[in-house]
Formats: sequence, C-alpha cells, structure tokens
Amino acid sequence: MQIKFTHIALGALLAFGTSCAAFAQDNPAPPPPDQGQAHPTHGMRVDPDRQLAHLTQELNLTSDQQTQIKPMLVDRQQKMQALMENQSLSQDDRRQQAHTIMENSNSNIKSVLNDDQKQKFDAMLERARRQMQGGAGTGAPPPPPPQQPQL
Repeated sequence: MQIKFTHIALGALLAFGTSCAAFAQDNPAPPPPDQGQAHPTHGMRVDPDRQLAHLTQELNLTSDQQTQIKPMLVDRQQKMQALMENQSLSQDDRRQQAHTIMENSNSNIKSVLNDDQKQKFDAMLERARRQMQGGAGTGAPPPPPPQQPQL
C-alpha cells in the first residue's frame, strides 16, 4: 500500500508539467537504501531547480517569472515531502491532500504566466496526465526495432 502511494505521489509531482521522460533523464537512480531499511520516499525528491529549468525551457519564462515561481516549487516540494512522510494519514487522505497541493501550486504558477504560457502549461499538464494513465508514466510504447535486411 505504501508503494502504491509512492507511485501516486510521484505521478502527482510529475503532473505539474515535468514530463516523465525529462524527469527520468534528469534524475539518476536513487542510491541503495542503508542497512536494508527502504524509506518510502527515498529518491523521491524532485529538485525545484530542475523543475524551474524545465518550465523555463518549455514556457520561455522571463527572469522575473522564474523569481516568482521558484519559491512556489520549493514550497510544493516541501509540502509533498512532509505529506509522504506523514504516516498518520490514510492513503486516501494523502492522495486527496497531494491533489490539493498540486492544484494549488499549479494555480499559483499559472497566475504568473501570460495567456500563451498558460495554454502551454495546460498542454504540459494534459500530456503528463495522459502519460500517467498509460501505465507507469512511460507514455507510448517504444517504437519497434529497425528491421535488418536479410541477405
């Protein structure tokens, strides 16, 4: 059950606009757990600096927008981390709170964007949602390998 929540929390973090492929490329595999004790959020931290870099690239953010959005990303990361570590909540309560955190964060980010950027941001969110619905966040299956000519 804990692993299921971890996957949901990761999906929620990705849904804000960071594509799963970009996330996977930017984040190396987490180090092995110490003394055999796997912490449920080990390796789950999403770097707000990388998120900001991704948003800057995708949305062509100005330096003023970057300055306004960075604290929002840091705040979201801290709230999500605290939520994942809170063992007193049921899985459903954590899922609902994670959804609320993400929605509030996305709304705050959109308040800083111009109309064109808002459309691109919404499209990024929709792509991430579709990828999450398609399985483990991988999106479409990989293309088939090229055929080798037979001699």
